[in-house]
Amino acid sequence: MTVRIGVEEEFHIVEVETGLLAPRADTMLETLPADTFTTELQQATVETNSGVHESLADLYDDVTGARRRLDTAASAHGLAVVAAGTVPLARTQDTRPTAGRRYRHMVDEYRMVADEQLICGTHVHVDVPDRDLAVRLMCEVSPWLHVLLALSASSPFWLGADTGYASWRTMVWQRWPTAGPPGCFADAAEYDAAVRCLIDSGVISDAGMIYHDIRPSAHQRTLELRICDACPRPETVVLVAGLYRALVTEARERLEAADAPVCDGRHEWLRAARQEAARSQIGAGEQVLLF
Repeated sequence: MTVRIGVEEEFHIVEVETGLLAPRADTMLETLPADTFTTELQQATVETNSGVHESLADLYDDVTGARRRLDTAASAHGLAVVAAGTVPLARTQDTRPTAGRRYRHMVDEYRMVADEQLICGTHVHVDVPDRDLAVRLMCEVSPWLHVLLALSASSPFWLGADTGYASWRTMVWQRWPTAGPPGCFADAAEYDAAVRCLIDSGVISDAGMIYHDIRPSAHQRTLELRICDACPRPETVVLVAGLYRALVTEARERLEAADAPVCDGRHEWLRAARQEAARSQIGAGEQVLLF
């Protein structure tokens, strides 16, 4: 049986004439279906949600179709969408948070970390049978995630400057208190207890603020990849999704065969690998407008 996958993509909204960020997500979304297109923390960002697919070809068709619809909606307002981790001409004064109690709390609580959330990523969901398995798979898959980051890296510019990194989004993202490698947990109960401690302490406000490189979904039976930049080319999105599904499938087979090595709990090297992947990349990381 083929394991099903789905993708969430985040895009920057920019003014066509200037290339500057435009906080107009609500305007664009007025004519788009809410089950596929939605807002993010900042109004200069919009997210698309694919359907659930077994075939990579079907996923590709879904991703490209959503991009075309998003571009059409943007063009009607003199806007364009950019598929990249960051845009070269971003300015913090161009930001405006999305309305709502949750986002307002994040802006008030985290101040500049939230104000500078001018980054976009690609998230991939892979079906897993149960939450306990999803939690155990995190540790098994984590050693390979920096390779997927390097494949997707598309954010060398930040606030008008060349950062010297292929993925500056990674550096911005890791300022959140729960960003980075997730660590290892015996089962879902242990993982959920750790999340509850973070919420009770006030470090985060809800489980949706678990921003690890990989995490079990809070609402679906999936394991979600979160480490990757937004990808200029839809082919890269599908490549990352296919590789990630293969990693999860292979790790699941090891666990079910009781052949998985025991984790020593030392994950500092994962953070180092993530940093190195952010400095370099695999393949072209050009930033392009969607047409």
